[in-house]
Amino acid sequence: MTTAPPRLPRVRASELVGRGWLNTGGKDVTLADLRGRVVLLDFWTFCCINCLHVLDELRDLEQRFGDVLTIVGVHSPKFEHEADPVALAAAVERYEVHHPVLDDPDLVTWQAYTARAWPTLVVVDPEGYVVAQMAGEGHAANVEALVAELVAEHRAKGTLREGDGPYVPPEPTAGTLRFPAKAVALPGGNLLVADAGHHALTELAPDGETLVRRVGSGERGLVDGGPDDGRFAEPGGLALVPADLRGTLGYDVVVADTANHVLRGVRLADGTVTTLAGTGDQYMVGAPDNVDPERGVRLSSPWDVLWVPDLGAFVVAMAGNHTLWTFDPVAGTITQLAGTMNEGLQDGPLAGAWFAQPSGLALALDDDGRPGRVWVADSETSAVRWFDPRRDTDGATGAVTVHTAVGQGLFDFGHRDGAADQALLQHPLGVAALPDGSVLVADTYNGAVRRVVPARDGTTGQVTTLATGLAEPSGLVVLVDGAPWAPGRPGDGPVGARLDVLVVESAAHRLTRVALPADLVGDVLDGGARRTQRPVTEIVAGALRLEVPFRPAPGQKLDDRYGPSTRLRVSSTPPELLLAGAGDGTDLARDLVVNPDVDGGVLHVTAQAASCDADPAIEFPACHLAQQDWGVPVRVVPTAGEPALTLPLLG
Repeated sequence: MTTAPPRLPRVRASELVGRGWLNTGGKDVTLADLRGRVVLLDFWTFCCINCLHVLDELRDLEQRFGDVLTIVGVHSPKFEHEADPVALAAAVERYEVHHPVLDDPDLVTWQAYTARAWPTLVVVDPEGYVVAQMAGEGHAANVEALVAELVAEHRAKGTLREGDGPYVPPEPTAGTLRFPAKAVALPGGNLLVADAGHHALTELAPDGETLVRRVGSGERGLVDGGPDDGRFAEPGGLALVPADLRGTLGYDVVVADTANHVLRGVRLADGTVTTLAGTGDQYMVGAPDNVDPERGVRLSSPWDVLWVPDLGAFVVAMAGNHTLWTFDPVAGTITQLAGTMNEGLQDGPLAGAWFAQPSGLALALDDDGRPGRVWVADSETSAVRWFDPRRDTDGATGAVTVHTAVGQGLFDFGHRDGAADQALLQHPLGVAALPDGSVLVADTYNGAVRRVVPARDGTTGQVTTLATGLAEPSGLVVLVDGAPWAPGRPGDGPVGARLDVLVVESAAHRLTRVALPADLVGDVLDGGARRTQRPVTEIVAGALRLEVPFRPAPGQKLDDRYGPSTRLRVSSTPPELLLAGAGDGTDLARDLVVNPDVDGGVLHVTAQAASCDADPAIEFPACHLAQQDWGVPVRVVPTAGEPALTLPLLG
């Protein structure tokens, strides 16, 4: 059993250095300004689903301790687009960040605090000393206990300063839409938009501009009821229920209610909202209580939803734990379909494939002219993937197999057209099928609409660019001669028809119509390849000690009621980087052997630790699961490299 490490020595917090500040009314903030308050630094980047989970975890903490606690978001970007100050300002507004944010595009403050993962939390006491560092999500209870202890300690010492912090709210964006996520065409020709920033669904006329009605009160929450009473939290993907099921089920549209971790059903006749699947609590990987006998299965940030006839179910892109699920509306059941919950880019049979925040789904026509392939926008790997549920595509196993059409991995991105196996995207969030069997991609962080022609009959897949200059496109609706189109009938689709696409321009708060060329031939652009720039850790070839410290927060202890309280999984890219030490275990320390014949790569480390209330007088102790995935870039050196690698889960 891993024991808690000793307390960190008293180390002065490093100054907060970056390009500028948001949510401060234009003022810079220094540590001296925050002296006397408990400070929580949240190192995040707005593409990261785990970071968004932590923002939600911190909301209650922010309200409870607002007079003594200052949360500072330190935005240290992964993707090139995230370093754009305009994009960052939009993200801060989009995700309702109610604390100061330091813009750290060059990772100066990130490096000063030795952060190695998104998200990382650092607690600084009122005297300016670092007292804890933790990575990942699930730390809300740990942080709360630590903050309460620090408040009591420094109130008694007279070193606590109470009152308002430096947060100054920005002016909110006004308009019909606010950070829309996805859209779907309704049977009558109107458009239903997942209006994420308004926490509602907005119905527009076919022109994409005229407001028809809203479904939802506009307040963040999880409430069923009529159109004025129902509440959503950052709703995302939308899918129509097949016509023959609508009367039986009593709803017409399925909604991926992302920040509520549930699926919702909406009856269009009267705007009634019901909860179909999920409990409202987040699925935590490795937790023993993800299934509630009375309330059902927990979900994790469902981002999109798609009806797949050959499965007789909706496929759900479960961005929060890097998986795909199926929802059977007749049985009312939801089950995992694909993915291991490891984050990465790995093809293979559905159950063994790795995804990374799947965020968009589309059903495309296959060679025989029938809806066949399910296409997936796999955002964190900047990839587009597919599988065909009708066919066993792996001759050895007979299993349906996931394929990558475009994409290189977690840290490689760019804007490059041409052969699909060499093309690059940047954090795509949406896909849509075209009548000829090709696929449109909402290439979100490149501000572009791209087209992927899949490889068939020995041909090489191709990627071109059809439109640029868009503001974070996140969803697409294909129009044929002005009417919505979706794969649903045999044949190659209409010949000679005019093709347009309605683009959900999320950061511009609008739907934009883009005319597609008749021959669908786009531009071939090469904006270059990019790679996530993070400090590389030099490690010594041979023996390497990996340690993941975890100290339960005050008043808590490791929880072993359901078996080992800790888990550790280690792998590498390339796999031959590690000669020994890869695999799963329960100890948060591992002896690795690094291959001297490999120059470097990425160490993938996943850690979990469960803790609960330590007071034996508490009959039903509250328990919590902390977890984090690290992808640590490393360079192998023969000597002078680090003989040990420490990744604090909570230490």
